[in-house]
Amino acid sequence: MIADALRSRRWLLWGALLALVVALLAVLVFLATAYEQQRDQTALEADASGVASDIRSGLLRNVQTLQSLHSVAPSADAWDGPAAEMLASHREIVRLEWRDLQLRTLAQRDTPFMAQPFGQLDRSQARPDVQQACDNARRVSGPAYSPSYFWPLSDGLGMELMEMCLPVVRAGSTSGYLVATYGLPGILAELTTKDFLRGRGLAFTEPDGTRLALHSSVGGARRTLVATSLLDLPGHTLMLRLESPRAVYALFPNVLTAVVGVLSLALLAVLGLLAHDIRRRQQAEHELADALAFRKAMEDSLVTGLRARDMDGRITYVNPAFCQMVGYSTEQLIGSGFPAPWWPPELVDEYQQRQAVRLAGRDLPREGWESVFQRSDGTRFPVLIIEAPLIDAQGVQTGWMSAILDLTEQRRVEELNRASQDRLQATARLATVGEMASLLSHELNQPLAAISSYATGTLNLLDGPAGELRPDELHQAMRRIGEQAERAGRVIKSVADFVRRREQVREPVAPHSLFDAIAPLLGLQAKKLGIRVHTEIAPGLPAVQCDRTMVEQVLLNLARNGMQAMPDGDPPTRSGLRMLTLSARLAKPWTDSDRAPRKAWVEFAVTDHGQGLAEEVRNKLFTPFFTTKAEGMGLGLSLCRTVVEQHGGALVHETAQPRGTTFRFTLPVA
Repeated sequence: MIADALRSRRWLLWGALLALVVALLAVLVFLATAYEQQRDQTALEADASGVASDIRSGLLRNVQTLQSLHSVAPSADAWDGPAAEMLASHREIVRLEWRDLQLRTLAQRDTPFMAQPFGQLDRSQARPDVQQACDNARRVSGPAYSPSYFWPLSDGLGMELMEMCLPVVRAGSTSGYLVATYGLPGILAELTTKDFLRGRGLAFTEPDGTRLALHSSVGGARRTLVATSLLDLPGHTLMLRLESPRAVYALFPNVLTAVVGVLSLALLAVLGLLAHDIRRRQQAEHELADALAFRKAMEDSLVTGLRARDMDGRITYVNPAFCQMVGYSTEQLIGSGFPAPWWPPELVDEYQQRQAVRLAGRDLPREGWESVFQRSDGTRFPVLIIEAPLIDAQGVQTGWMSAILDLTEQRRVEELNRASQDRLQATARLATVGEMASLLSHELNQPLAAISSYATGTLNLLDGPAGELRPDELHQAMRRIGEQAERAGRVIKSVADFVRRREQVREPVAPHSLFDAIAPLLGLQAKKLGIRVHTEIAPGLPAVQCDRTMVEQVLLNLARNGMQAMPDGDPPTRSGLRMLTLSARLAKPWTDSDRAPRKAWVEFAVTDHGQGLAEEVRNKLFTPFFTTKAEGMGLGLSLCRTVVEQHGGALVHETAQPRGTTFRFTLPVA
């Protein structure tokens, strides 16, 4: 709010200054223009006075000429010729009359430039004006003029006329009057300078502005300057009106005004440049203030302590995180040197040596080093210090900038992680033991069941009649018991290796030997359930690289599951579907995306013709501990898939035709 108020006040001052300069320039131009107009008005008024003086002088010359008229023409007959000559040379005079003392006309002569000017009305209509002029002339013993009057002409127009009466003196006494009738337009046209009036307007007017006679007018609708002058004549006064078009001046009428105007414009330009520069400075200051505020906000939000020192080791800057870290205020830290207040007393010598190394100009490790700080309350905490040279805008080092990380929480998390790892390892060992026990109990069921079956058969042979005892059968049964016991040992060893995640022993094994190894066990269970076991091995199959025991367990587990999927009576024996098929063939080669060579695989399949798998069972088939058997543990198929995947293959299942399920898995060719 304060910044906005200052900015508004600054702009107000600039606006006032600009308005003052503009007003000064406007007043200067106005005064200069007014001065020029006043000068022109004064000159026009002087010209109007000059025109009036010229008309007065012309009328006076006419009086002198008229006085000489009676000198050269003493009689009425002789008067007519000189009067005609005078009218021919003075177009402003419309009529000359010689009248006696009773104002009776003795002789008269009209101007040759107008046809019968007095033909419209009788001349007697002007007698009152003539009488007034002659009365004034007799009284002043000189020429006198009557007021002007309008006289209509025969062409439908009219003219403003004025009578001048001059007493005719003979032998010292007045013997009559010479009356000259002036036309006011003629006076304006003949008694003024034509060149002087070019482009100007000249007229006689009444005092109220009514125009009596017009000689010329100002053309166009431009504004004009008007000057009036009084034409004082004996017996009458006329008002002369002179009009002149107002001169159109440039913006600056004279040199002084032009110079001041140019200087004012230059001042305006300088003010504009100054305002532009100040605006740029203000924008830069505003951006700098924003940048400083942004940096300050970032520094205040950091949890990393920042500390700056000069070349002498005195602190010049700390952020709030560092103050909170060591428990001292900014005022307590700024300007402090060595030893620092957060150094533990027993480590002061070591830290002093480190500071001496830095002050000597040697670079400290860029990745930082760990140290121990002491808070103001005496508690110790570990920190990580990362320090770099502090370079100013001229490229000169002025000190060091340090970033300090509090490692207390990190150490606590590391201890928690270490404890958690110990607990997880103990839990993993317990889980491994449980998994081993589960796998052993599951995988030993088959060889132990075989041993039990062979032992039972041996006892039956021994309990029979002595004559029927056949040593070769007894020998075969004991050999089978030994083989199954050895198989149980291999199972225990393989499962233990599997649990310990050790590399298992793999060797090239012929596919038919895998089927032969599990055939006796499958035959016993198949005979008991009334199921026929059929084996299909493609000719010329190569050996596979596998762990024999684990793969035999996979085949045996899948085969037993297949026989259990065909309970007694389902499918019926006469349908011919109570058959378990074991097959092996060369699978389509797979392409390893990570290796260029193509691998060869052997595909093993176990097909039953049982009731098939429900949809909900398919989704959970390989889930550990999921089973559909009342006595099952749910580890068989999970273990089978794990063994196959460890060999690099895949275990899948699909629906068999016309009924049942087929489990397929692949093993790499040796």
